[in-house]
Amino acid sequence: MLDIFNRELKQILHDGGVMIIFIVAGFLYPILYNYVYKNGILEDTPVAVVDRACCSDSRRMIREMDATRELNIAYRCTDLEEAKALFQERKVNGIILFPEDFGEKLAYRETATFSIYADMSSFLYYKNLLMGSEFVMLHEINQIKIERLAFDGLTDQQADVSVHAVRYEDINPYNRAFSYSIFLISAILLLIVQQVMFYGMSMSVGTMREENRSFASLPDTLQGRGVGRVVLGRGAVYWLIFMIIGIYVACIVPALFRFPQRGDFWDILLLLAIFVTDCVFFSMTWSTLVTRRESAFVLFLFMSPICVFLTGFSWPTTAFPAFWRWFSYLFPSTFGCQSFINLNTAGADLEIAAPQLRALCIQSVVYFVLACVAVYVENFALRNKDKINKLQLIS
Repeated sequence: MLDIFNRELKQILHDGGVMIIFIVAGFLYPILYNYVYKNGILEDTPVAVVDRACCSDSRRMIREMDATRELNIAYRCTDLEEAKALFQERKVNGIILFPEDFGEKLAYRETATFSIYADMSSFLYYKNLLMGSEFVMLHEINQIKIERLAFDGLTDQQADVSVHAVRYEDINPYNRAFSYSIFLISAILLLIVQQVMFYGMSMSVGTMREENRSFASLPDTLQGRGVGRVVLGRGAVYWLIFMIIGIYVACIVPALFRFPQRGDFWDILLLLAIFVTDCVFFSMTWSTLVTRRESAFVLFLFMSPICVFLTGFSWPTTAFPAFWRWFSYLFPSTFGCQSFINLNTAGADLEIAAPQLRALCIQSVVYFVLACVAVYVENFALRNKDKINKLQLIS
């Protein structure tokens, strides 16, 4: 194991591309990503309004939108072309359009619509425009219901009770300001560990194969045995490197940017130890399929967005289609990010995160076995290369 450990460590240290990925992506990428979304709360996004309805309902909604924290009605335009010109000049980051029949449809008890156009150069513009307009819309829907019930003969109190039969209060304990950075970064941090490890290991394996070497070569003294020692020896190198990166990513980076850290340090450390172990065997298993060095970059572009959304941070996993729910179980990030959000953001204890931790342990065992199988198959192919070539020629 020590011989294999030393050989793998030398391979990593002498590979400039892998070192760049581990150092730049592992240490600088979390800083860069957090810096980009440092201002997770955007207030008073300037928007232009085109009010073709010119009715009391549209004017009231415009005033209420302007009063929200998210929106600032910076311009009132006579037509859509004027609003487009302001948008192209970057004076506004969104447009709200009320059609001519907005008030008329409300008067006739029909469904009235208004349109919003968002600047998608930043997701924060879209979030503010959508949230500000929807808050006002929901408030207006209740007011319209009360007015219609009062018109039908109910008293104001009866109409209010009918619309608000059950009073509720919206409480968001873990992200009260709706900060986009707190919402997103909590899911991204552990995903960085998984992705950086996989692509660094894939580059290393691709380089070996391009140079007619193999990660599965066993020392002659083992006489073809010791597959488990190959897996554990190689894995120990990556485990040590990424435990350091993991502590940096999960503990130091949130502190630098003052993100919520409600979890106990030792609970987070236990999660990292299990998660990094799972990521090591996961990366060793799937990296065996890589034949060329540059293939890692294609996989990075293709798989990273998928892995982000499979964590369930933006859409509940219970609402996933069956295929995507089962597919998400292939990745350590699915359970690692969920448990990290529970521990660090929500301040839960290990009992709450136990289902995810158990899933990570099961994954570790499965991927360890698969990594051993991959090493055994490749080592067998290396030792019987001549026989395999002869069989291919005969066939």
